[in-house]
Amino acid sequence: MDVRMELSRIVITETSPQQEIFLKEVGGDRSFSIAIGINEALAIDCRLKGVPFPRPRTHDLLAAVIEAMGGRVAKIVINDLRDRTFIATLYIERDGEVITVDSRPSDAIALGVAFDTPIYVAEHVLDEVATGPMDLEAQREALRMRRDELAEEIARVQRRLDNEGFQATASTKDIRTLRRYLQEMQAELEAIEEILRHIQ
Repeated sequence: MDVRMELSRIVITETSPQQEIFLKEVGGDRSFSIAIGINEALAIDCRLKGVPFPRPRTHDLLAAVIEAMGGRVAKIVINDLRDRTFIATLYIERDGEVITVDSRPSDAIALGVAFDTPIYVAEHVLDEVATGPMDLEAQREALRMRRDELAEEIARVQRRLDNEGFQATASTKDIRTLRRYLQEMQAELEAIEEILRHIQ
């Protein structure tokens, strides 16, 4: 059985390549997130907000082609999870026929928002990945702990980089590697804080 879901929120952190969309069960408490790319996240966000683009994006072009051919995206079903990767199917109706197309959930949703397409998730997938109210609090606590760990590590690395003795003795490669490590941690910390702001 497939369960109707709704797009509850999008978390976009421009300093991170990985964004998050959250799907919530319609009429229920279960929810889960899907990691997507920045382009798909921006496409979905701008579509929902009605922000126009001077030139059509890939998802806009596909939507226009489907409409020009007399079709519509009837529904999106996230029907499998393989090696921690979600698998989705687009159901396109045209002249009384239904065409199914395999897709990434992010692409399917970015296309589907143009048609106000309902989103479904297979029950067995939802059972595996969904969280409820108690699970959400556990997620918050885990994120807070990771945030605190990152803050401590960032402070430690920053002190080392600021140390004149380290600067004088370390190689250029070591300094560059440590700075890259610092930037990665700062990006992760920013992403965690953004997610926490949305799930408080």
